[in-house]
Amino acid sequence: MTVAASALRTHFDYTNWATNRLLRQAALLPAEFLARDFETSEKNIVQTLAHIYLADRIWLGRVESAAGPFGNPAEFSLAHLEAEWPNLQSRWRVFLEAQTDHSVTVPVTYRALQNQQYTQPLWQIVLHIVNHATHHRGQVTGFLRALGYTPEPLDLIAYYRQLPPADV
Repeated sequence: MTVAASALRTHFDYTNWATNRLLRQAALLPAEFLARDFETSEKNIVQTLAHIYLADRIWLGRVESAAGPFGNPAEFSLAHLEAEWPNLQSRWRVFLEAQTDHSVTVPVTYRALQNQQYTQPLWQIVLHIVNHATHHRGQVTGFLRALGYTPEPLDLIAYYRQLPPADV
């Protein structure tokens, strides 16, 4: 199986759209809600968002054959994420704009954080990044609901519905 480069760009645009929506919602919360420990692996809203951000950054480094340092989610503030994430999203977009239907099938060899080496086609990595972010954004929307907030829809279909008909 393979995926068209244009489909990967659309899905990466979706993940950026959903992330930006969630960042705007998080910015409206009081600091104590952002730091509330929900007893999950990433603990709270900011650390869960930082986990997504760092994964996006790590994977870009891998596909560009660049090394870290990458950081720890506990080191990031919401203000830092709001300031830095748009640049990372732009860098990903430039990288994906350069891809073709052929280049997304080319294997990428990288080392995981525990130093294991893996090789996978680029299209699998990009879809993993989108899926990974979707999973953790779902956690954050659950946190928002637990705090009494109603999050904006982040579903892929909601993203498709707001695209011009020619782009769907």
